Amino acid sequence: MGFRLYTFFRNSAGHRVRTVLNLKGIEYDYVSIDTRPPKEAHLSPEYLKINPLGLIPALDHDGTILTQSMAILEYLEELYPAPSILPSDPAIRAQARAFANTVAGEMHALLNLSIFKFLGTDLALPPQAQADWYKRWAVRGCHALEEMLKDAPDTRFAYADYPTVADIALVPQYGNLRRMNVDLTPYPRLAEIVERCETLPAFQKAAPEAQPDYEEG
Repeated sequence: MGFRLYTFFRNSAGHRVRTVLNLKGIEYDYVSIDTRPPKEAHLSPEYLKINPLGLIPALDHDGTILTQSMAILEYLEELYPAPSILPSDPAIRAQARAFANTVAGEMHALLNLSIFKFLGTDLALPPQAQADWYKRWAVRGCHALEEMLKDAPDTRFAYADYPTVADIALVPQYGNLRRMNVDLTPYPRLAEIVERCETLPAFQKAAPEAQPDYEEG
């Protein structure tokens, strides 16, 4: 059976998992879960049996279901330790994990589709208020990430001379920020890292526009 990834082309968390699968050369089946209204396939009874929280991605490995992208990344790293997505030094490894979790827990958690559905539908916030929300948390997060990298080693990528969990978390979020027209000029180190990552085939293959369910707009 192998690996089956439940994801969507624009899902940042699924993007992280796709990148690691590609970096490690793991073949997988892509199962599209369209989270946009009116489909909202992540809330279907069939998918809720896979993940009761109704979130993507989910990874099915020979019948074992795994959820939460950061946990999936750790699982894949333990299962296929080479090439590694963690720095070799324990302290730097912890810094890379902290960076990645800042993206996943402090940025993505506040800037995703379910949040904006709640803001717009349940709270009936006008578009400008929603845009202000996005900008506030996006700028706060980017500033923190740029500052964190000032204490990082002088390496080609964020925390090593090869992509680690930090870079893997950054690229999808950075892409979302670009799509939402966030001013990213104050964050040159983030831009440098993303540009370098986007030259690598594993990242290119994981990009939204490379997915079978990709749609413009």
